[in-house]
Amino acid sequence: MFSHYYALPFTALVCVSYAASTFSPARPPAIPLAVKSPYVNCWQQAGSDVEMGGPGNGGYLAGQWPTFWAGQILGWTGLIRVDNTSYTWMGAPTPLPTVVKLNLRMGMLTLKCASQISFEYTSTRSSFVMDVAGVVEMNITFLSSITPSDLMRQSLIFSYVDISVTSTDGAAHDVQLYTDITAEWVSADATAIAEWEYGVTSNDSSTTTKRSFFDSFAPLLERRQNTNATISTKATATGGIAYHKFYRQTQLLWSETRDQTDYGNWYWATDNIAGLTFQSGAATDVRSAFTTSGALANMNDTNFRAINDHYPTFAFAVDLGSVDATTVSTLFSLGLTQEQAIQFDGASGDVSVPSLWTSYFSTELDALAFFHTDYSTASGLATTFDSQVSDDGMAAGGADFVTIASLTARQAFGGTQLCGTTAAPYLFLKEISSDGNVQTVDICFPFHPILIYTNPVLLKYLLDPLFINQEAGQYPNMYSMHDLGSRYPNATGHIAGNDEKQPLEECGNMLIMTLAYAQKAKDTAYLSQHYPILDQWTQYLIEEALIPAAQISTDDFAGPLANQTNLALKGIIGIEAMAVIANMTGNTTAGAKYTSIAHDYITQWQVLGIAHDADPPHTTLAYGMNDTHGLLYNLFGDRELGLNLVPQSVYDMQSAFYPTVEEQYGVPLDTRHDYTKGGSANSK
Repeated sequence: MFSHYYALPFTALVCVSYAASTFSPARPPAIPLAVKSPYVNCWQQAGSDVEMGGPGNGGYLAGQWPTFWAGQILGWTGLIRVDNTSYTWMGAPTPLPTVVKLNLRMGMLTLKCASQISFEYTSTRSSFVMDVAGVVEMNITFLSSITPSDLMRQSLIFSYVDISVTSTDGAAHDVQLYTDITAEWVSADATAIAEWEYGVTSNDSSTTTKRSFFDSFAPLLERRQNTNATISTKATATGGIAYHKFYRQTQLLWSETRDQTDYGNWYWATDNIAGLTFQSGAATDVRSAFTTSGALANMNDTNFRAINDHYPTFAFAVDLGSVDATTVSTLFSLGLTQEQAIQFDGASGDVSVPSLWTSYFSTELDALAFFHTDYSTASGLATTFDSQVSDDGMAAGGADFVTIASLTARQAFGGTQLCGTTAAPYLFLKEISSDGNVQTVDICFPFHPILIYTNPVLLKYLLDPLFINQEAGQYPNMYSMHDLGSRYPNATGHIAGNDEKQPLEECGNMLIMTLAYAQKAKDTAYLSQHYPILDQWTQYLIEEALIPAAQISTDDFAGPLANQTNLALKGIIGIEAMAVIANMTGNTTAGAKYTSIAHDYITQWQVLGIAHDADPPHTTLAYGMNDTHGLLYNLFGDRELGLNLVPQSVYDMQSAFYPTVEEQYGVPLDTRHDYTKGGSANSK
């Protein structure tokens, strides 16, 4: 078995670069490349430069392998051949004939790379500009579109790479472009057997029929409408779409290894045009074929084998011919298809829930063909979304806010997948970078503002599975569940009620999010539909919110603590949210009662949770601990819902206090730790 590179002792990979890159609007710690779902989630680690001991190479596309969000290498290589000399523009492929220089005395591998001039990101794009030997310029754009109001497009778990090449020295140059994907995308179990095939779609106009999928669990999905409709697609490539399809030979439904999926089919595709060649095979063989001749052998390796056995690699090469000042562009599409997406414990027990794209497309190839030929439209929609986030962000918080907001958009939506049918869509969420729970309520909560901003109906699709499970009696506790399943994609609930206990946190979260959706969508019926269980959770808050027992909050990593000031605030705001819900649904007597309780509690909270004798005064981490403090981020619900429950004096007090404890990277989360977290409405 061979790795991607020779195992030379004490060697380092160094990419020859001729100029430092600029980064706009900032250099992020990790650069999103293909980020579309919990499984299509590929990043380029930037961080600090390697020389400084950081996790990345400083934000350069070449000289380092892209990784899955959990850290595993996802083999993805880009090469370009200009006037018979090959250069790397992505990844760290070694060795390559005539390209790699070995300096054993220095203990160093040196690779000829295109020189990265600039990097820029928006909400949907990561774009790199590279200079190749001073004669050719490349513009490489990774586009993971976000279409919150277009469920068909949002349901497709695919991402684009658009590469344009132009001459910059006034002369024409002979140019060939190469890129590949390895079987490492298939599973994190490197000993698993991968299988693959090569094909070309028809270039005829095709009509795909929306289908009613998984009729066997119609009662759960409540499909009461005819979803038959047509979508016309026309391939723009004269010869259809060429694709490599690769997958785990033994599919393990509902299984993950180190957070990567163990089932489904991966596609790597491009236009089947004149000058295109393809090849699958061992990584070093396929890449060497290109650097030697500028073309591939049009051969498909049939030796299906383990992922780490000569690393099966699926490559395309495109002969761009003589490139002058006229830009030549090549488009690639990468994605995953899983007909069955989630195992869900719904009203009628455990069922398989399909990916939503199956309601729009009859086959995987129909979905691929639509996605690939939709690039012009998708790019335009992405530009509109980028501008919306940029303009609104600038108005709300200025340039620094835009820098953060535009970077987080793909990350936020990249933890989700649309499932179900057009009659009953669901948005399932994975708790990424933690323990992989499904629909974790206190992860849904910080995620929900972007749904309210982009399309509040998506918040309903996120909350629906939580309501369905608990209202069916599948959860025994009177407070809200913490999550819908211990391990994505198994939303199989907690029939014994033994999920992680954050009762006060989750009751408050559910009440606030449900009201936030109803207010924004003007959907009072949704409040009436779920009134009994919302009221049940409110009774728990009335009993427990003012004086919280020892328990964990969403900051579970900080451990349990009694009388948490910020946690109590969440519960009190939840009670006031229920007062609004009651009034909106005609239960005005209950509404008056709940608002009276909430106002009484917030008055007492200001006595219990504020260090009035401190200079300056501030809220505490917990009642009576006057030498402590913490981020009071649960004020967000009060502002979001327009409750005005918390007096303005509290906001003003915190605004005056936080600058006195601010450190280099912000205000610490609380006095127990030196790290912080993003918070909204902590002050002002």
